[in-house]
Amino acid sequence: MHWFTDVITKQYAQFSGRARRKEFWMFILFSFVISVILGILDSILGLDFETSNKLKAGGVLQYIFALAVLVPTIAISVRRFHDRDKGGWWVLIYLIPCVGWIWFIVWAALEGTVGDNRFGPDPKAAERGGPGGFAGPGGSEPGYPTV
Repeated sequence: MHWFTDVITKQYAQFSGRARRKEFWMFILFSFVISVILGILDSILGLDFETSNKLKAGGVLQYIFALAVLVPTIAISVRRFHDRDKGGWWVLIYLIPCVGWIWFIVWAALEGTVGDNRFGPDPKAAERGGPGGFAGPGGSEPGYPTV
């Protein structure tokens, strides 16, 4: 749960730096689960909206939650692209009809750049064996990225 609360409390509108895949996907997962729970509550409490063809279109609690996490969702997405050494504007690729969201998901799922990049230090450097992010098979030989 700390993946979600840290982004909401400590990095609410932090667009600089890098975000690991785990941080990004855990935030997305918790947001999705909370949204589903709020959708169920909206239905139980009669707070959901119906469209002209009787489809459910979310509810009051879901919309309030969506507005509350809009800025941190954009911020963590920008930091995730920074980890791939891409500018934050690449987040807008999501707006391309039909294929944009697929491209966005693929890029968000790919490994970040190993070592420092123009957006900051490698957030996985300690796990990879030091500041450069490289360690040999035994952990001491330079030149081999650890997995």
